[in-house]
Amino acid sequence: HWHGIALRNDMDGVPGITQKPIDPGAGFTYDFTAPDPGTYFYHPHSGLQIDRGLYGVLVVDDPHEPGRYDQEWIVVLDDWIDGTGTTPDEVLTKLQATNGSGGMGGMSGMGGMGETMQSSLLGGAGDIAYPHYLVNGRIPTSPVTLTGRPGQRVRIRIVNAGSDTAFRVALGGHRMTITHADGYPVQPAVTDALLIGMGERFDVTVTLADGAFPLVASAEGKNGQGMAVVRTSPAAAAPPATAAPSQLTGRVLLGTDLLAAAPSRLPDRAVDTTHDLALGGSMAGYRWTLNGKSFPDTAPLEVRQGQRVRLRFQNQTMMFHPMHVHGHTFALTAGGARKDTVIVRPMQQLEVDLQADNPGQWATHCHNIYHAEAGMMTTLSYRE
Repeated sequence: HWHGIALRNDMDGVPGITQKPIDPGAGFTYDFTAPDPGTYFYHPHSGLQIDRGLYGVLVVDDPHEPGRYDQEWIVVLDDWIDGTGTTPDEVLTKLQATNGSGGMGGMSGMGGMGETMQSSLLGGAGDIAYPHYLVNGRIPTSPVTLTGRPGQRVRIRIVNAGSDTAFRVALGGHRMTITHADGYPVQPAVTDALLIGMGERFDVTVTLADGAFPLVASAEGKNGQGMAVVRTSPAAAAPPATAAPSQLTGRVLLGTDLLAAAPSRLPDRAVDTTHDLALGGSMAGYRWTLNGKSFPDTAPLEVRQGQRVRLRFQNQTMMFHPMHVHGHTFALTAGGARKDTVIVRPMQQLEVDLQADNPGQWATHCHNIYHAEAGMMTTLSYRE
């Protein structure tokens, strides 16, 4: 699945909706035009394979990009449990066997690990206490090093490829300017830290200071963090793996706090149809729902070509859900950012508008992969 790209429907990569699964030993060629520049990623839509590391980053460059930065770094965040004595599939089986062990609100750790996963910003912050959190595939005691020179301006493309973890990202000794959300320009916003949900991508710029600094991805509401080292001075001492820069507790922005830049705004027009999506869940059997049903029994969201569609996400659980729509971007109402994945906080309602301009059957789901696998998915379905 080419996450965030408004490509043609038969290339969307969702078994059972847009294609047959690719059999072992077989092949499938994806052939599509990427219509919009931006930071994207790709991953399978088969079971929990993304939580076994099967993903990559896809950057679509803008030929008209003015640049104005000296370097560009790609930073990928992940939570990791595969091969540490269990597998993602075994984790899901255990969640289901233990009636979720906190599936309604993340009040305890996976399988009784005993961790309380609560965030002041997100409420219930996940179901799984991961043993490792990674930045570019490395643990904090063996971090990747990103090198530059003092005074350089760097564009950092940040992708959360995790399955159950939102990350609070900060660079010690620096403030970040958020310039893009899910590939689209936003009105530049200066912040100390950025909270990024699963499936979200943000581009930020920083002006590098002199030294060696921790780029920390703290697992929101959980115990642990990922870390990379940003180094501009060969002689500076490396930060410790447990570094906790003060920026983590400074100003923190979410995608819902951002405003669209003028080129990213949807043209103003009346809404033609509205769909309510009640986000629900039950600890019994670890079942997650949209409008009271679990996929494939969920009712499709029917639209017609050319309509302006409003989706009204109503979170009826005590856990946050990063909701993702395939094949489209949407605009947060009241001038908010243009996105394809957005955090819906516990017991809150969030409205987004999209233009129905890409016919097909499009998966719409929570990007907590365990919630999606346990039923929190439907389709945005075009009708003649």
